[in-house]
Amino acid sequence: MNEFYLNHVQNLNNLDVNKRLSSLEILADGIKEGIINEPIQGNDVNNHIHTWYSFSPYSPTKAVWMAYINGLKTAGIMDHDTLAGCKEFIKAGEIIGLATTIGLELRVSMSDTPFNGVKINNPDQKSIIYMAMHGIPHHQIDTIQKYIRPYGEKRNIRNNQMIEKLNILLKPYEITIDFKSDVVPLSKWEDGGSITERHISFALAHKMTEKFNKGESLVDFYENTMNLKLSSKAKILLSDENNLVYDYDLLGAIKSNMIDKFYLEAKDECPDVKEALSVCKKSGAISAYAYLGDVGDSVTGDKKTQRFEDGFLDELVKYLKFLEFDAITYMPSRNTMEQFSRIKNLCDYHDLFQISGEDINSPRQQFVCDAMRDPVFSNLIDSTWALIGHEKQATINQNYGMFSEQVVEEMPSLYERINYYKKKGISK
Repeated sequence: MNEFYLNHVQNLNNLDVNKRLSSLEILADGIKEGIINEPIQGNDVNNHIHTWYSFSPYSPTKAVWMAYINGLKTAGIMDHDTLAGCKEFIKAGEIIGLATTIGLELRVSMSDTPFNGVKINNPDQKSIIYMAMHGIPHHQIDTIQKYIRPYGEKRNIRNNQMIEKLNILLKPYEITIDFKSDVVPLSKWEDGGSITERHISFALAHKMTEKFNKGESLVDFYENTMNLKLSSKAKILLSDENNLVYDYDLLGAIKSNMIDKFYLEAKDECPDVKEALSVCKKSGAISAYAYLGDVGDSVTGDKKTQRFEDGFLDELVKYLKFLEFDAITYMPSRNTMEQFSRIKNLCDYHDLFQISGEDINSPRQQFVCDAMRDPVFSNLIDSTWALIGHEKQATINQNYGMFSEQVVEEMPSLYERINYYKKKGISK
């Protein structure tokens, strides 16, 4: 790829969305003309790509390009608490010729359920779960964004309170973080994005590298002055002063073993699970519980070894079905085959749609999940195309969606619906 096109690749993260999309059009033309090599595609899919509208090194346009150039057949946006990047993501997919699907990840309260007081799939607190709205009809983007935005405003109140707590911790080291000047600029809040604990941790990473420089001096400060433990992998990465993604690796360490020192529990910013499910149903989106499973060695490097829902999974999945969740989403690279066998069997037993997604919010994470290439996960390829087919049909008319009352009545078999919507998804 020559310098002209490399400049346009770099421009995919331009602050101006029109310039981002214009550069993608030029790159698409370069591929059509044979100047840029067309990537080899197999059957790889990913429905869980974050963009810089929640936390990620990628704009929606850059995320689509990265998915395409890495050979993905489809790509799905899944930002926290915002749909601000969805329209751009859809447009970018159309430009480069990549099938896309859009969604939203949010935290909801299980306080008014039998699982109140239980750590379920949220590493940071009990009674709160991560769920996803998948396959959102395109005419519902603005409506859902309007619904979720006030929860982001409530989250920012807690963000400020956590920074106050963090600054007390940092005072002996003469480090101070300011929400408006240090954290907000790392986000796309003014453009409809969300601000999460990752933004606060990233701001802290910047402050640490500014004060102690990269390499051994920072590792020494982290381990011996702050008395925080680094994994052997993190220590190697953070000892390398030439590490090009140093602050992202430091963020991973902070999220793994420091965030609990300033974390405050989320309350008002998390809608009740029944309310969130109602919004899903009214909008024609597919509601999905995000299965985490007990964690051993974290793939992303930012999750501790912990126990989550595996100890009560049978009861939980039964209750999710009772609440009328449509699906369960899981990540093939995260769990053991024993865990997958169990969650798949429970989904089949309770007639729950299965969706895949590999969390992408760091430059070290691969867009292609090698684990997904195991034939045991072929159902997740089919379900991705069915998800795309659902989104297409529900965008035309919500009554045509995969879980609409009309369609379920006409086609009660989930297996039959998956095959039907898979064909709709694959068709141009």
